[in-house]
Amino acid sequence: MIKGTDTDTVFLSQLLLSDSRFTETCKELMSILTKNQIPFHFLSGAKDIWCRDYMPLQVTKDRFVQFRYEPSYLRPYPEHYTDPVFVCLENGIEAEKSNIILDGGNVVNWSDKVIMTDRFFDENPDYSDKVKLVTDLENQLETEVIIIPQVKMDYTGHADGLVRFVDEMTLIGNHREFEYQYWTKKMNVLLEKKGLNYIDIPFFEYHLRKHPSNAIGCYVNFLEVNNLIVVPIFEVEGNRDKEIKNIFKETFPDRIIETINFNEIGYYGGLLNCVTWTVQSDPRVRS
Repeated sequence: MIKGTDTDTVFLSQLLLSDSRFTETCKELMSILTKNQIPFHFLSGAKDIWCRDYMPLQVTKDRFVQFRYEPSYLRPYPEHYTDPVFVCLENGIEAEKSNIILDGGNVVNWSDKVIMTDRFFDENPDYSDKVKLVTDLENQLETEVIIIPQVKMDYTGHADGLVRFVDEMTLIGNHREFEYQYWTKKMNVLLEKKGLNYIDIPFFEYHLRKHPSNAIGCYVNFLEVNNLIVVPIFEVEGNRDKEIKNIFKETFPDRIIETINFNEIGYYGGLLNCVTWTVQSDPRVRS
């Protein structure tokens, strides 16, 4: 699969700019991308800002796979459902169709492996054989699929709020000492089995009555495109943001590290990886 460092272009939902709740943060993100010479474009036709979830997965430069976007957490809110087929047609993007249900936010990948949570099984009840489901997905993505436990308190069940790849054999993710014990125990077993290293980074939960499902405190949901990493900061917990920036600089010494206060968007349950669709070359221009 195309990994983050291989991507060079960012797409955002047009709603991120047009919705007054998010406009200022969107403009600041645009400024960071412009400063670092990263091309960006806006997708029309979507009903929400979380384009990572409903856009296709890029397997090779010229091959995209569009999975069924039918997340269980959106069933009570059909007004927020985005039809990915319509968005792709609206924006001139071609993709193969898959019958497997999968959100892009539950896909964290390196070139030769993909990590997703076991929410994947919950979302595909028609597959009684989990081994076949994983095998079918591996064939479509042309890579190994590694299943990790979901955090049950996260209504999305996505992997991009838990771990990300540093390199082929190293993950960076939520500090295991402060995660749920069932998650940490299962993760430790899996890490040992797969021979993966793990860098713990702090996170925190921020309780807001108005936004009970906010994503404030989740630093691992960052934007990675080419040699740029944009880390969300929140400016609500002392020196925590500064500590996180130092960890990222030490972990990714050859990358450009930028930060952005992402609270305006984080209040609504997602962060930088959620609102960006990163690709290698503009898929609207086929060679």
